[in-house]
Amino acid sequence: MSFTFLDPGLLVDRELELRLRKTSPGNPAGPWAPAYHFDMVLSLTETKVGNIDLRIGDLPGLVLYGGHIGYTVDRGHRGHRYAARAVRLLLELARRHGMTTLWITCNPDNMASRRTCELAGGEFVEIVDLPTDNDMYLEGEKQKCRYRFRLDG
Repeated sequence: MSFTFLDPGLLVDRELELRLRKTSPGNPAGPWAPAYHFDMVLSLTETKVGNIDLRIGDLPGLVLYGGHIGYTVDRGHRGHRYAARAVRLLLELARRHGMTTLWITCNPDNMASRRTCELAGGEFVEIVDLPTDNDMYLEGEKQKCRYRFRLDG
């Protein structure tokens, strides 16, 4: 089954704009899902402040460990809630792909990312241990917090 990327349209929250940088087709057999890759840009100054990705699908490793959304805010631009605002901007695009639940994961000790998930409307569900063959485990991570975003209501 082939995947069709949608035109994300204008994704903007006041001065924060998400600009599509590229798409990645993924691998239907796993473990990589189709993904949109955006730059977070302050539209008034054209300053790039971070990145955010939206991965589409329900591959088990994605739902349990990797999450549908990943983000980074550049060090000099943290503390302005750009990541939480960017997450909210992507929720409608996820809905347009038929997703009813979206997951974001983060390391348990990453308090800034945990707060981002809460500010964006996520519900903390659990902390899970990563399997020893998971690529994140092999890079030294051991657990992930899982935050659920309900998109169907």
